[in-house]
Amino acid sequence: MTFTQLEIFSVLAQVGSFSRAAAALGITQSAVSHAIKQLETELGVSLLSREGAGTVLTPVGSKLLTRANDILQQKQALHQEAGYERGIARGTLRIASFGASSSLQLLPALMLEYQQIQPLVEVQIDEAVDAVVVQWLLERRVELGFVVLPDERFETLRLATDELVAVLPASHALAAKSAIGAGDLHDQPFIRTAAGSGPYIDQFLALDGAVPRTLFRFEQLGSMMGFVAQGQAITVAARLALPEPPAGVVYRRLQPPRPREIALAALNFGKLSPAAQAFVEVARKKAGCGLLKPQAA
Repeated sequence: MTFTQLEIFSVLAQVGSFSRAAAALGITQSAVSHAIKQLETELGVSLLSREGAGTVLTPVGSKLLTRANDILQQKQALHQEAGYERGIARGTLRIASFGASSSLQLLPALMLEYQQIQPLVEVQIDEAVDAVVVQWLLERRVELGFVVLPDERFETLRLATDELVAVLPASHALAAKSAIGAGDLHDQPFIRTAAGSGPYIDQFLALDGAVPRTLFRFEQLGSMMGFVAQGQAITVAARLALPEPPAGVVYRRLQPPRPREIALAALNFGKLSPAAQAFVEVARKKAGCGLLKPQAA
């Protein structure tokens, strides 16, 4: 078993096809197939099954992927530790972000300072919805990720408070209210989003048994804002993910308020690579100075 085989297995599990894994790794598709076959032969199990043009992990493959990613993280940490001993800070740091709230409001300030003190560390950031970020952390695909508290599965560093707000056409009758209750949204034309705030929106609506009329389902924030501005529907979104209200759109607080505590998370801060530990220290410093507490309303 080699580190190369484990890396190929990890990338293949992530991208879901031999051809995409080969392209990502810069090797041939036959080399990917050969490495996986050798790994499966040595372990005596089937790691992946083919479904059409893609691949999916077998149950045992899912279990072993976490172990493989852990080994690869420890390998990276080993190289980084050796580099620090030689006075060279370099390597790769993988971070998962759950969208605009963390990607646009928190990461830029953190990255600016981090890259000043660790210029040779390559930071790779992948964005996904909240649940996928959590999965990547648990599977050790990333060392650090942004999560919504509480989450007892991780060690966390609280960074900022966000909140859900109603996004309304300025001409809508509800725009005259200073705060919007769940009952106000009942039977209203509504936009659903694939963003990670979806479950929190559902919890708010459930307070009064409100059931909006879902007419649109959008993944892009721009699409949502455009339809709201045209008076087509209303929606609820995380304030930190939103821009300043464009013409024809207003934001209103929810009643009762629905705050979300955003934190930087890891499985174990004490076992992070030097690059990841340095990032946590930057975040701790900025959070302690109040530099990562943007206003949510």
